[in-house]
Amino acid sequence: MTFLKKIKFFFAIVTLVFISQKSYSQAAKVSISQDPKFEQLLNEKRKINSSITINDRYKIQIFNGDTENSKKALLDFKRENKNIDATIVFSTPLYKVWVGNYKTRIEAEKNLNDLKKKYPNAFLIKPNK
Repeated sequence: MTFLKKIKFFFAIVTLVFISQKSYSQAAKVSISQDPKFEQLLNEKRKINSSITINDRYKIQIFNGDTENSKKALLDFKRENKNIDATIVFSTPLYKVWVGNYKTRIEAEKNLNDLKKKYPNAFLIKPNK
């Protein structure tokens, strides 16, 4: 009886060794194919992210009101000032048109004086986002 147990144990060990030698695992080879347009989109995203408002930036609010008039104010501003960023921000219940992205208060106040000629209700803000 012990002889039979030893034979079973021996065959079990041989079977385990044989199975472990024949098992295959995944290869550590990775291949990535990337569309060239992806890099272009990533660069555009980086440009957009760099222009997003940062806490230490100043902006000028030129309009505060309903949707239709805020869109008109934004389009008028963009037509006249193509090199200055402008956006509409919704703050319940009104829409606000914010322009510029100034690092220093002095720079923002200089542009505020120029904008007050066309937009007399314009004022300087420092949004906290």
